[in-house]
Amino acid sequence: MLTDTALKNLKSRDKTYKVSDRDGMYALVKTTGIIVFRLDYRLHGRRETLTIGQYGRDGITLAEARERCIEARRAAKAGRSPAQEKQREKRRVSTARSLGEWGDFYFREAKIAQSTRDMRRHIYDRDIAPAWKSRLMTEITPDDLRALCNKVKSRGAPATAIHVRDIVKQIFGFAVLQGEMIANPADAVAPSSIATFQIRDRSLAPSEIRIAFRLIERVATTLTIRLGMKLLLQGVRRLIGMVGVN
Repeated sequence: MLTDTALKNLKSRDKTYKVSDRDGMYALVKTTGIIVFRLDYRLHGRRETLTIGQYGRDGITLAEARERCIEARRAAKAGRSPAQEKQREKRRVSTARSLGEWGDFYFREAKIAQSTRDMRRHIYDRDIAPAWKSRLMTEITPDDLRALCNKVKSRGAPATAIHVRDIVKQIFGFAVLQGEMIANPADAVAPSSIATFQIRDRSLAPSEIRIAFRLIERVATTLTIRLGMKLLLQGVRRLIGMVGVN
């Protein structure tokens, strides 16, 4: 059975050679002196070889190699090819898109109202893209998302922080629908963990209704929503007049 001392004392030769360990794993010593852990196994009547990893400071330890060897043997026993699974994972990583790429794809292709798109894009460009534009989707964790939301909240914008969480959730959900095999970090970050709001127990004053009526023309929304809001405000104003509220 191999030890770290034995591995460090292995010398390169004119030809590649093997040194056995336990559980079928062995160290392959290349002519360059590089040591690679490998495992030979049989699956469905065929022989396969899994390259577990390179030994050393830039690779994995002997203990890590043994753990991966045990996991690979379990997979083979269950009828799965650890070598093919490793290749699939490599392909997923090599073709993985960054959040910036998926974000652009989402805002270009997602079927959402233009007003919603504009609002989300504004928050995305200001608060999300500067931090994560170049990150792979697989690199973003729930803790990362929670930290970003707390950063936005700390500047006095709790509602925007919740929007940040929701936009990230939408982008990841969109990527999953396109076939990406990734976990959505927003699933582990509840909106209530970011901020909660107290219900305002009062109605708009007539002066506030007049201001809202004027400012609604400046809101980026659809014509039908704008007309609906105006009708609602007019109804509230008439009701206030009927009951004599000042």
